[in-house]
Amino acid sequence: MKIFSRIITLLVFIAFFGFALKNDQIVTLQYFFGYEQTAPLVILLLIFFLAGGVLGCLAMVPMVFRHRRDISRHKKTIAEIEKERQAAQKAGLQPPPPDSV
Repeated sequence: MKIFSRIITLLVFIAFFGFALKNDQIVTLQYFFGYEQTAPLVILLLIFFLAGGVLGCLAMVPMVFRHRRDISRHKKTIAEIEKERQAAQKAGLQPPPPDSV
């Protein structure tokens, strides 16, 4: 499985590298307020791809923290249940107190 993922990674890299070699034309990106930026197409695509990845990761941050908080709460609950189970098991193993007459 590891070799399969490396082969796929290599093929994707070769495809992107070929894409970069074929798209080296200079393009002008026009922003608001008359600002313009001139750069090769592949560089602009890479910048916007990376920006999208960063924004996607930032969008996941609240969910990750919520899941971590839930996991820690569940671990505490499991530890409490385990303590109760062990206490009940110890109580079941002890002989009953003698009957007083």
